[in-house]
Amino acid sequence: MPQILHESAQFLDHNPLWGVLTEEERQQVQRESTIVRYGKNEQIYREHDIPEAVMMLVNGKVRIYKEGIGQRPQIIRMLKPHDLFAYRAIIAGDGYNTSASAFEESLVYRIPKDTFLHIVQSNNRFCFSMMEIMARNLAFSELQTVNLTQKHIRGRLAESLLTLKANYGVDDDGVTISMYMSREDLANLSNMTTSNAIRTLSQFAQEGIVGIDGRKLKILNETALTRISRLG
Repeated sequence: MPQILHESAQFLDHNPLWGVLTEEERQQVQRESTIVRYGKNEQIYREHDIPEAVMMLVNGKVRIYKEGIGQRPQIIRMLKPHDLFAYRAIIAGDGYNTSASAFEESLVYRIPKDTFLHIVQSNNRFCFSMMEIMARNLAFSELQTVNLTQKHIRGRLAESLLTLKANYGVDDDGVTISMYMSREDLANLSNMTTSNAIRTLSQFAQEGIVGIDGRKLKILNETALTRISRLG
């Protein structure tokens, strides 16, 4: 079960979106919001649930996914700390069209739906900032649709590895992606079977493009990986 924390914390400063709030709005958000700890693989919300809160990831990693044929999950997006999520359904006034779960132990800041909608309706700057976020996410989704449907297996896997590096960075060695995924999760992110993901990773390793150490993946030749991703 998720653990609700009651201590006060100034998490709003981590995302510039909240910088346009008035002092009164800021105090309201801090007073009415909760901080929830989710364990590894714990469900945050499910497709078709009725939303109760807008959420911001404080720390940890969260996957947004949609179940396809045979209940095979397709990972839509991997969230990084301070990303906002679960707002589309609230603005649209319907249920979630995706699911979300914690990839690892994660802290999530939950802003009640009514509080969020009140600020959207009364603060023009905040409303415009939300429109910018939604527009960027729409552009990402459109690009993702092309990548996952038109690129070949090598191009899709290369794109996923580059996205993970861009989102989570690398360890002190400068090459190990700071995100340890199972082959199944990597396959679900890349829209391929687990066996294809394993085989393609092995090919990249043989070509000296990536290094494999268990679940740790190293990008050894980013130029080559970028070229594979670009050519599809």
